[in-house]
Amino acid sequence: MDYTPTLKKYINVVLHEGASDLHLTRGTHPTIRVNKTLSPMLKEPLLTDEDTRGFLKCLINPAQMEHLEKDQQIDFAYETPEGTRLRGNAFYTRGALSIVLRFIPKTIRTIAELNLPDILLSFARKSQGFFLVVGPVGQGKTTTLAALVESINTERMEHIITIEDPIEYIYEPKQSIVNQRELGLDTKDFASALHASFREDVNVILVGEMRDAETMAAAVTAAETGHLVFSTIHTNNASQTINRIIDSFPAGQQDQIRLQLAASLSGIFSQRLVSRVSGGLIPVFELLINNKAVANLIREKRTHEIDTVIETGSTEGMIDMNRSLADLVSRGEITVETAYQYSLNPNVLNKLL
Repeated sequence: MDYTPTLKKYINVVLHEGASDLHLTRGTHPTIRVNKTLSPMLKEPLLTDEDTRGFLKCLINPAQMEHLEKDQQIDFAYETPEGTRLRGNAFYTRGALSIVLRFIPKTIRTIAELNLPDILLSFARKSQGFFLVVGPVGQGKTTTLAALVESINTERMEHIITIEDPIEYIYEPKQSIVNQRELGLDTKDFASALHASFREDVNVILVGEMRDAETMAAAVTAAETGHLVFSTIHTNNASQTINRIIDSFPAGQQDQIRLQLAASLSGIFSQRLVSRVSGGLIPVFELLINNKAVANLIREKRTHEIDTVIETGSTEGMIDMNRSLADLVSRGEITVETAYQYSLNPNVLNKLL
């Protein structure tokens, strides 16, 4: 098999079918994911271990291959000669290599184009603060953050630094200066890049993922010291996110991080992509805005009450996930069954439908 043109053919299928992902695994047909459903390319041959290795050599360089052999897995970005970008992960399974590639659109869509609430732009227009976009893997968090960063790039003259693993969306400088740093290529880890940014005259920092306490502490400190910080965590909702951050620290440091988080947090946006009646996906979401009541709950270890604050805070711009689901049902965008599937509190949803 000639792997370069074959890989190009598979990527073209991703583009033509509007797929999000491409799977290359030994013993299976090449497979794409369209609207959350896996679809094998049955006309293509079953892949061998030699095939997956051949494809991988087209995707990563020798240094990355060494990293893979050492760690047994690797994240990477790949760009075709035509400019199509994909985020990749290669890993071993039963001694053989598997590859998953995720398509990254070249055009960064706006908040309106993503069917997200306009109030999100108010967080991008702040001069400082800590704003998190949360949710499980594959729910559009990176795309939402890209839309916010691009709005700043379009509207204001700022210095933006992104710290990513790997770099996904590429920002063309408009009003702002945008420097993008990739782990393993431009910096060794998130925390050291964050600390270094304090000496780089930065205004806005995008941290690709909050993976450890050191990164979280640096991000909160950055927000406290006059920077606007965006990031993601793989959590289900706002209250769980706050608990995850606090629980990442040793017991002796948790009171301090509570105080810092209560003072620096701007908001938490939780989102899911759900199946639309007319086809495709549409987001449902929850938005927590940090006000005096929320800050007090964080300081006083009463984060379990935050869900109630969101449910009753619509006049301040907060958005409850159940109300978001109920609204889509009433507009005919999603089915009642889909709403119940994604609700974290079906009893409350039942009262809204």
